[in-house]
Amino acid sequence: MKHGIETPFESIESAQQFIKLLAEAITDARHDIDHEITLAADRRLQALYIVAYNLEKLQRYLTVTGRTLNDLRSLRRLLFDERRPAHDTSRQEVARAPHA
Repeated sequence: MKHGIETPFESIESAQQFIKLLAEAITDARHDIDHEITLAADRRLQALYIVAYNLEKLQRYLTVTGRTLNDLRSLRRLLFDERRPAHDTSRQEVARAPHA
């Protein structure tokens, strides 16, 4: 039985990188649309406002998604003991030190 991850992303970190790149692309698109809005007339202007609104909405969703991925990464570290609290680490080092 294969235990590998069977998703387009190999890890939470790779998903975070994708979200970051997507957010950057959305920011660029919003700048382009804002520029087009300054040049547009009537019906085209209305369509551009709808595009700008949808890009803003998508950007908000990506921000929330990024935060959720951070939460999941922190929980994974906690569950799989990937990050030990500083006080536990110092206790282990003391316990491993040779006694005089």
